[in-house]
Amino acid sequence: VQLQASGGGLVQAGGSLRLSCTASGRTRRTYVMGWFRQAPGKEREFVAAISWSGGSTGYADSVKGRFTISRDNAENTVYLQMNSLKPNDTAVYYCAAGQTIVVRTTTSAYDYWGQGTLVTVSS
Repeated sequence: VQLQASGGGLVQAGGSLRLSCTASGRTRRTYVMGWFRQAPGKEREFVAAISWSGGSTGYADSVKGRFTISRDNAENTVYLQMNSLKPNDTAVYYCAAGQTIVVRTTTSAYDYWGQGTLVTVSS
């Protein structure tokens, strides 16, 4: 499975961005899709994840109420709508796919990773 993330950019605090991640290759399998982020000098951290059906989602406490994850399986695409962005949301955002049924929050649960897209939030 190959993952291509896009949609990052520069935005002012309080603004919004929508990230997209499109999968190609062996997309017939049911994957949990997740978003992680990594700020300079910090470890990669979980942001949000969604089950294959879309019926189960999970969010990091730091983004609850501001970010929304969704997916369109017909288009093999997962989205991350980010609202009320803050400067500490600045990071490279990575999408990932995991061969698991349950939504997971650890990097080790995911088997495939995209290349990352940079989100910069200015104050």
